[in-house]
Amino acid sequence: STSAGEFRLAVTRSHAPIGVDRFYNLVMNGFFDDQRFFRVVPRFVVQFGIHGDPEISAKWREANIKDDPVKATNKRGTIAFAKSNQPHSRTTQVFINFNDNVHLDGMEFATFGEITKGMEVVDGINSKHEQKPDQGRIQLQGNAYLQEDFPDLDYIVSARVIR
Repeated sequence: STSAGEFRLAVTRSHAPIGVDRFYNLVMNGFFDDQRFFRVVPRFVVQFGIHGDPEISAKWREANIKDDPVKATNKRGTIAFAKSNQPHSRTTQVFINFNDNVHLDGMEFATFGEITKGMEVVDGINSKHEQKPDQGRIQLQGNAYLQEDFPDLDYIVSARVIR
């Protein structure tokens, strides 16, 4: 459930088992609740996954997981973990593809799920600020920074596992 509406996604463990396990545990523990969509690049991706509480962010900052091999392409509506150009640098940030971004497959961004309902909601997430929110400041100041400087960002109200 988001400030823009609701969407659902289905994960496929065989596509990226390490990523699915991390995502499942984050959702089950309420990690994504009240998080802002801090990077929204039209025709590319919408990204989230930095906790709004800097103390919680700090605990996860170096909690890297190993890379999964790419088994499914980065097509419209799929979700993958963000990472740096270093191997095994995935932590808690994920992105949803707005378009077919197959070039990300060669950069080893392994998708692990796909939007099954509400892609129009994802498409409607506020992109006004695109990539302006500073990820370093989000890590250090959390939602306080985002609410002050970017009060109109859409956000996740709650993320839950539905079986």
